[in-house]
Amino acid sequence: MTDAILHFTEELMSSWWIYLALWGFAALDGFFPAVPSETLVVTAGVFAATGEPALWGVIVVAAAGAFVGDHVSYALGRGAGGRLLDRLQPGTKRYAMSLWAQRALAERGGLVLVVARYIPGGRTAVTLTMGSVRYPLRKFSFFAGLAAISWGVYCALVGYLGGKAFEDNPLKGVALGIGLALVVTLIVELVRHRLRKRQSQAQVEPELVEAGER
Repeated sequence: MTDAILHFTEELMSSWWIYLALWGFAALDGFFPAVPSETLVVTAGVFAATGEPALWGVIVVAAAGAFVGDHVSYALGRGAGGRLLDRLQPGTKRYAMSLWAQRALAERGGLVLVVARYIPGGRTAVTLTMGSVRYPLRKFSFFAGLAAISWGVYCALVGYLGGKAFEDNPLKGVALGIGLALVVTLIVELVRHRLRKRQSQAQVEPELVEAGER
């Protein structure tokens, strides 16, 4: 069974169709986060360690797809205004992500888009928000380009390192690559949570001081 899966995967990775699949999944993931584009890019990176597909091709195509997907999400937000955000149900993860995106965008501008690309669901919330608040398209494209390129390089190289570590067993390389990607995502989430907690405490302390003075 394992040999059959490996053979099928090798056939897919050696076909030019893999580049189209990488582009399509990365683009869809920009506005439809249920599509696991990271997994495919990491897997392609693992097999790139064996020579097929080409590592540079994986990076370029994945980054291009992510760039297009982010712009589709931005256009959806810009076209619908705030209606898409208004329909989110309070208490849901998407609602929480949209609130985070609005606060982060107000504080740090387009740089948050680069960070959000590594947060599950965060990229869509940020790009939709940027569109709905009419964030300048030229600045959006600049930061979206930085985010897409860094994401493509990161995912492909994580897979490539896994492939090099297990050249004789690509499936173990895929498992290692995906595991490394999950660890990085977890670290980003923990850092974001700690920063948000500190900001909340910093806002509460002045209020307590004012209450005590009264």
